[in-house]
Amino acid sequence: MTQSNLPLIILLLPLVGFLLNGVVIPWAQKGFGKTTVAQAASASTIPLFLAFIVGLIAFGQVAHAPIGATAFSWLQIGSFSVDFALKIDRLSAVLVLIITGVGTLIHLFSASYLAEEPGIGRYYSYLSLFCFSMLLLVLGNELPLLFFGWEGVGLCSYLLIGFWYTETEKANAGKKAFVTNRVGDLGFLIGAFLLYKMIGSLNFDVMTTKFAMWKTGGYDQFLVTATCLALFVGATGKSAQIPLFVWLPDAMSGPTPVSALIHAATMVTAGVYMIARLNGLFDLAPDALTVVAYIGAATALFAGTIAIAQKDIKKVLAYSTVSQLGFMFMACGVGAYQTAVFHLMTHAFFKALLFLGSGSVIHACHHEQDMTKMGGLKKYLPHTHFTMLIGSLAISGIPFFSGFFSKDEILYSAIALPGGHAGVFYIGVATAALTAIYTGRMMAMTFYGEERLDHHTKEHLHESPGLMLFPLYVLAGLAALGGLLGVPHLMGDYLGHMPHMLSHWLDPVVPARALPLMAIKLPLHEAVVMIGSSVLAIFCFALGILLFRRHQTVTDLVHAFAPLEKVLAHKYYIDELYAAVILNPLQKLAKLCAEVIDRLGVDGAVNGFGNGARRLGDRLRLIQDGDVQTAALWMVTGLAIAVAGILLLARI
Repeated sequence: MTQSNLPLIILLLPLVGFLLNGVVIPWAQKGFGKTTVAQAASASTIPLFLAFIVGLIAFGQVAHAPIGATAFSWLQIGSFSVDFALKIDRLSAVLVLIITGVGTLIHLFSASYLAEEPGIGRYYSYLSLFCFSMLLLVLGNELPLLFFGWEGVGLCSYLLIGFWYTETEKANAGKKAFVTNRVGDLGFLIGAFLLYKMIGSLNFDVMTTKFAMWKTGGYDQFLVTATCLALFVGATGKSAQIPLFVWLPDAMSGPTPVSALIHAATMVTAGVYMIARLNGLFDLAPDALTVVAYIGAATALFAGTIAIAQKDIKKVLAYSTVSQLGFMFMACGVGAYQTAVFHLMTHAFFKALLFLGSGSVIHACHHEQDMTKMGGLKKYLPHTHFTMLIGSLAISGIPFFSGFFSKDEILYSAIALPGGHAGVFYIGVATAALTAIYTGRMMAMTFYGEERLDHHTKEHLHESPGLMLFPLYVLAGLAALGGLLGVPHLMGDYLGHMPHMLSHWLDPVVPARALPLMAIKLPLHEAVVMIGSSVLAIFCFALGILLFRRHQTVTDLVHAFAPLEKVLAHKYYIDELYAAVILNPLQKLAKLCAEVIDRLGVDGAVNGFGNGARRLGDRLRLIQDGDVQTAALWMVTGLAIAVAGILLLARI
């Protein structure tokens, strides 16, 4: 590994943006409220863009060897020590470019989208702190550093989701995200403790060497499996998988650019990154991988069914994000870690595009998010429509957009690899069909069919300004062409032997799993899966548009579907179930502790001692009334008692 200051520079640049917006500018202007949009956006966007440039330089260098930097010794407790050690290898280099590149575009979009927001300086300071934390998560060469960034993005998520904290619903959404993630973090900590017990170090280089040695045996299978499952619990919290997915849909209460950056492109993929980074450990626990695969598949299908019944455009995209994260964990669970990273990358492109596109629609419709009150926006918002159409084609898996390549690779890996499962494959196919249908429904209800706009909204309808459209077009280009970085070998042979560039790039860090032309779990050729998934995606996307051009719900098409659609619209009543089983009992317990144990027990004891001392003082004060005769009387009385006591003791 080559020593370099580049990792440290990349990490510290967003911190500069945070300090400028969080300390320097408010101090100079005596308050957050006086920061202008231009000042706030420049102070955060320029450092992040510079981090992207430095990331490109580092990307070129890590092609030869990883680069690292050790700033100082961070923790030293007995034999346990952690250095503040940063490292950029081929895996973290990809994540660095996604965080800084997509992050810069979202910073630009925010400058126009939140131009009238009085707390813009506070918003950009949180955004910069988030980017710093996310970069620390992927650059840290020690698991505690990764966890420090892991907690940092959780904190920033809470701050950004609850940015409009004066509104109770938004403040509660931030708290829900924070608390739910803490549940998963307990699993992460248990996994980290078990890792240290087995290895005696939490340095990634040391752990990677140890995992390679364990491939020949000599490890505790039960302990390794328990460690992987505990770490996966942490991933279910951060990456919104069953059962800890409930926070992400509510997180849409925050500003739309926040949804694009945190809940589509970066933070929610942290769990996928963690498993890919520790792929050597998870390979040793096939039972844990099976759990990962089926939880991912179940989450993908579960969230997909909910998305098809949502009316809020951001809620559709929120459940779509949960579903796509399920796809990534499906890939991890069958051992296709490279494919998971591939879909992480393409998802960052098309989902950030769709969220920003939805923000453009909401901005144009005077903050309206209900798709049943839209329709026919194509002629009013041609640029937004065009870019969102590209994002929709990509997420639906339409050839030859980016999502087609990564999603097809996940589906084929589920049956072609030794660790694959036919059940996971079938669930993946069903989810892919659902994805295309609800995405087509979203486009139809928003841009096509009859206009359902109220008079006030129609009066203010307008295309977004250039500062918002520029990020949309850049992301549309990436969503359209990003998949060419992972052209499957079968197709690459017909395109002039085009290689799977991402696979070759990641090989030294995340070893590839060679995909045979004939699947192992099912007798299907790769070409059959590719063509079949393409036909299914095209048919379902077109079906979604055709069915919902004039209808808003599935019940409008099939009245018998009404009871089930009500269940889906209410998200299977999972929130209500959690409230009944977990939240309400905890609140009652907290009330019991507050009113009985604390107020009557603790406060009662403390107040009792205090009241007793006060009453005793009141009695004793009677003998200290300042009267000379009273004082003399008490002196004589005291002397008499003392003499009597001495005589009594002498007689005894």
